[in-house]
Amino acid sequence: MLNQLDAFLIQPGAPKARLAWQRGLTEFWFFGIKEARACLFAGLFFVSVFLVPRTGLFGIPRYDALLLIALAIQAWMLWSGLETWDELKAITLFHVVGFALEAFKTSSGIRSWSYPDEAFTKIYGVPLFSGFMYAAIGSYVIQAWRLFSLRIEHHPPVWMATTIAILIYLNFFTHHYIGDYRWYLAACALGLYARTTVYFRPMQAERRMPLLLSFVLIGFFIWLAENFNTFFGIWKYPNQMGAWSVVHVSKWSSWSLLVIMTFTIVANLKHIRATIRVPD
Repeated sequence: MLNQLDAFLIQPGAPKARLAWQRGLTEFWFFGIKEARACLFAGLFFVSVFLVPRTGLFGIPRYDALLLIALAIQAWMLWSGLETWDELKAITLFHVVGFALEAFKTSSGIRSWSYPDEAFTKIYGVPLFSGFMYAAIGSYVIQAWRLFSLRIEHHPPVWMATTIAILIYLNFFTHHYIGDYRWYLAACALGLYARTTVYFRPMQAERRMPLLLSFVLIGFFIWLAENFNTFFGIWKYPNQMGAWSVVHVSKWSSWSLLVIMTFTIVANLKHIRATIRVPD
């Protein structure tokens, strides 16, 4: 199918400049298709956020309805073979680390944000569907790894990558007590991944980009999704209680760091080190 579409879009006998432009357009098209496919879980979930009214659905509170929808999407992806049981293990871990972070951030002594609506499936003030928002990031990384046939060159030693990922996660908790070391951790990550390159395949040709750039780009789109969710009142920051406002751009850096942690979890739990080359 790919070769047929390639032949259709790239007309024989065309000038070289036009051929290059057409091939680039075709490759960009397939890149977009694969990106959309990798975002399938996140996309379906955020469509649900848009469609489920704040008053709930069929008498079911909104947060509970979103949980049921997320479980149905996850079950369908597993049943259809879009995700494997091995991948589900990694995604389940995202639920655990995500819920722990949510429970801490919404606790009475912290109140970094809150979930204003009532629900039956709230524990410590956190609706259980919130874990799926973190799982959506993990699902994207897992799907993109497969669809784009990713391979990593000059990955830092696994123990170093794991250590920085753990410290990034802990900083989300400890910065409320001993100061925010986010930028120190970002500097360490910059040093660790400075030479790391990710190779991906939108079509036949293999392309590459700095892995750090992919972390920043993914973090940016998560920040956009966060604005989307807060606009619809899924959760709110203290400065959004009276009226909605754009989520502060500093959250972009937090999400980019969280993507580094997500990448490390996927790389370890999915057992894909064969596609990661650590320098000697």
